[in-house]
Amino acid sequence: MAVVRERRQLNLRLPLPELPDRRHRFPQLFPPSAATTNTTGHSISVSELEKLQVLGHGNSGTVYKVRHRRTSNIYALKVVKGDCDPIVRRQLHREIDILRRTDHPQVVCCHGIIEKPTGDFAIVMEYMDVGTLETVLLTTGTLSERTLADVARQVLSGLSYLHSHRIIHRDIKPSNLLVNQKMEVKIADFGVSKIMGRTLDPCNSYVGTCAYMSPERFDPDAYGGSYDGYAADVWSLGLTLLELYLGHFPLVSGPGERPDWATLMCAICFGDPPSSPVGTSDEFRSFIECCLQKESSKRWSAHQLLSHPFVCHAIP
Repeated sequence: MAVVRERRQLNLRLPLPELPDRRHRFPQLFPPSAATTNTTGHSISVSELEKLQVLGHGNSGTVYKVRHRRTSNIYALKVVKGDCDPIVRRQLHREIDILRRTDHPQVVCCHGIIEKPTGDFAIVMEYMDVGTLETVLLTTGTLSERTLADVARQVLSGLSYLHSHRIIHRDIKPSNLLVNQKMEVKIADFGVSKIMGRTLDPCNSYVGTCAYMSPERFDPDAYGGSYDGYAADVWSLGLTLLELYLGHFPLVSGPGERPDWATLMCAICFGDPPSSPVGTSDEFRSFIECCLQKESSKRWSAHQLLSHPFVCHAIP
């Protein structure tokens, strides 16, 4: 006799761009001006910043390496045109809001925010002379467990701080983690982050880079209809550390492979979570397992992971 099983209706969702509102959701944060005051109390004017080179381009604008003519200090200057897409402008306001709220050694420092009379925005940030951890991976190769333990400790310190202030990053990945020659690591790019109004506020929008999203973000109905954004940041960190160790994204078989969204979604939702390869230490294997639990409630928090033996051994 044939056995008929009830087929579960899946509600898998790919991240879609947020639709712009009919009206601007954000109030004017500060009056239009060609200058602003940085954290040291000195005024920074755009005219005093000499552009040295372009560091990168993106949907949200261009980032330059600049020198302050009066002090010779080096900064990173992010410039976004005033007539940019409404979604980009909304992300910019969100990033500005978070940068003005945060002050932590492992979160990139904002030295000033400038709105020009033309409507263009400029954010003056600290300059990290190596670039990102993605840059490190491409130029110097994979990272050792010892180096990864120190990277994990620093990122977890920053995440623990953000989470304690109810800020969820939602896009942790190698290209959003800045690094300097001292191997100081700092979390950056808060364009898709979320500030939780209350501890139990839902965080169920589909933003960020889909490759680093946790299973419950793709299939929320299978995990209670929503997801814990704090736990999702931890999942993304686990994938990031594995990628820095392996030299390629953990859910593909080798460098250069780029699966389509459907393949990636199925691997995240229905496959076993990635694990550290044979030959790694018990501490590293355990740490990755604590980050990459498919059930978000079983993942360790950023605060808990700071006491994990893998990270504790990295304390300088």
